Amino acid sequence: MNIYGSGRTVADVAVDITVQCWDERGRSHEIDTVLGYRRQDPFAVTMTFLTGDGDLTWTFGRELLARGVSVPTGEGDVRISPTVAADGRATITVELSSPDGHLALTARSEDVHDFLNRAHAIVPAGQESDHLDVDRLIAQVLAA
Repeated sequence: MNIYGSGRTVADVAVDITVQCWDERGRSHEIDTVLGYRRQDPFAVTMTFLTGDGDLTWTFGRELLARGVSVPTGEGDVRISPTVAADGRATITVELSSPDGHLALTARSEDVHDFLNRAHAIVPAGQESDHLDVDRLIAQVLAA
C-alpha cells in the first residue's frame, strides 16, 4: 500500500506522473500529479495536482478514465480522450471544468495505462461492486 504523504489519502495504487497544461497565453506548464486508486472506493480514481499552494484533488470514475484512453469520453466536468503530441508520442488529454474555470492537460499514455493496469490488478473491471462496503458508505452519508 502506498501513502501519498502528510495529510493525503492512503491509496492502494499511487502513480506519480507529470502532466502538461497550457495557460491562457498558450505557455506550457508541467504539474506534478498523482493518480490514485483505493479498493475501498472501487469505482473512482483521483488525480491530485501537487502545487505550492496546496494539493488539489479531482475524483472521477475509473471506467471514464479506462474508456477515455481509447475513445473520446465524458460530458460535463471531466472529458478524456486519446491524443498524439507534436512529437508523435501517444498522450491522453484530460479536460476538467468547474465554475472557476477550465483546464486541459495531457499525460503520457504509457503512464495512464500503467496506472490503470495496477488498479485493475487490485480490482478487475466489472468486479467493483464486490469491493464496495455499503455499510461504510451509508455511515459516511449519515455522518455528513
